[in-house]
Amino acid sequence: MTTLLNTLFFSAIVVYFIATVMQFAGAMFKKARLKSVSWIASIAGFVILTGYLVARGIEAGHIPFSNQFEFATAFGWGIGLMHIVLKVRLKQDWIASVALPAVFLAVSYAALLPRDIRELMPALRSAWFSLHIGAAVFSYASFAIAGGIGIKYLAAHKKNPEDAHLPQLDYLSYRLIAFGFLMLTIVILSGCIWAEQAWSSFWTWDPKETWALITWIIYAIYLHQRLRKKWQGKRMAYYTIIALVCILFTFIGVNQILPGLHSYA
Repeated sequence: MTTLLNTLFFSAIVVYFIATVMQFAGAMFKKARLKSVSWIASIAGFVILTGYLVARGIEAGHIPFSNQFEFATAFGWGIGLMHIVLKVRLKQDWIASVALPAVFLAVSYAALLPRDIRELMPALRSAWFSLHIGAAVFSYASFAIAGGIGIKYLAAHKKNPEDAHLPQLDYLSYRLIAFGFLMLTIVILSGCIWAEQAWSSFWTWDPKETWALITWIIYAIYLHQRLRKKWQGKRMAYYTIIALVCILFTFIGVNQILPGLHSYA
């Protein structure tokens, strides 16, 4: 089973790398055929990564969300799923230029982490496990794509401030952040209930909890400014990028330099 898991995992990385290269080559040389190859490869990569997570879950005997490696892999999977959904619904090729590098980087980061399967810790054996971590996967995936769109917005704006696609980029980023914010709210609320069951306290100011709250506040400010102050465009593109840095610190930095009750994750 270990050989099969490794084959699936590294195959997914290779296929997503090919998809990313084909997408950028197609955009650079304006070749629709290369973009088509990228689309097919991205679907193949998603299927392979899905197969890996299913196989790992069967081998582990639980949903594979229990540690940093599994969450990073699921994070990449979530971005891959959202890429397919957005591409099918919006029928826009540029989405791949934002999403595919993010999937590749997320899964490549996972490849640097220990991949051994461990017994589920007692604190994780809860009915809240799937909801809490699953919502985090889609929350982080939404914020990652929104941040990537922010980068694309700034690049397009620098090239042509009158580009007709800029409002579309701005609005899609806003919708993704609204969805991600909803998912992050579910993460925090379910985490509070779970914490009370596991540690007899709804909130312990653990570093992971604290940074999740900081991230929630940052995106709440974004939505407030967007709805009340009607901030749009370049200013909000910068904001999404800064907020993404906060997400990445919550995801990676906290586990590395701020040990706490969530250190196993």
